[in-house]
Amino acid sequence: MMKKVIKLIIADDHKIVREGLKAFIAPIPGLEVIGEAANGFEAVEIANRLNPDVILLDLLMPELDGIEATIKIKEQNPNAKIIIITSFLDESKVISAVKAGAVGYLLKDSSPQEIETAIHEVFQGGSAFPSRIASILIKEINRPQQDVDASASLTQREVEILELISKGYSNKEIADRLYLSVWTVRTYVTTILEKLHVENRTQATLYALRTGIAQLEEN
Repeated sequence: MMKKVIKLIIADDHKIVREGLKAFIAPIPGLEVIGEAANGFEAVEIANRLNPDVILLDLLMPELDGIEATIKIKEQNPNAKIIIITSFLDESKVISAVKAGAVGYLLKDSSPQEIETAIHEVFQGGSAFPSRIASILIKEINRPQQDVDASASLTQREVEILELISKGYSNKEIADRLYLSVWTVRTYVTTILEKLHVENRTQATLYALRTGIAQLEEN
């Protein structure tokens, strides 16, 4: 069976960065750049129109920054795999990006191999946080939280589904894995969010990491 081509969008306000990433990606088998954007609004529009597998998204862009663009993209497509790629290692930005729904955070001095590996990791449902980024997330995860015992009210099945949510699985992927209907999984997800008093899957993922239901893999 032919291997699926991973379709990518690159969003960065600097043309030289977009061209550099495209030149790096072009010769790699299994990767294809299908669109590019020069600002956050373009990124949201193109992502909605082209439905890429992975989005490489700059953090600081005009009109709409990377975090705001991530929120809007995830609202329209909850399964979008977004990697923030930026020059700035700012603790608050890292946390905000993850809370917005990004599943990867790379610095622009990352090696080509690191970028390629990150693309494959997030496409397969994982995350892409190099050790210097993961350390920031670990500190946030370990920060004292209120109501941390709420997970005690989850059933064994709900904990199992929460763990899969934290790994980036869609409702359909969870349904296929657990031999449930998509409707049943959707109902479970709604119940989990209500029990944990969170608003979305990203917040539920952070909760799962804080409580040890899920583990953050360092790259």
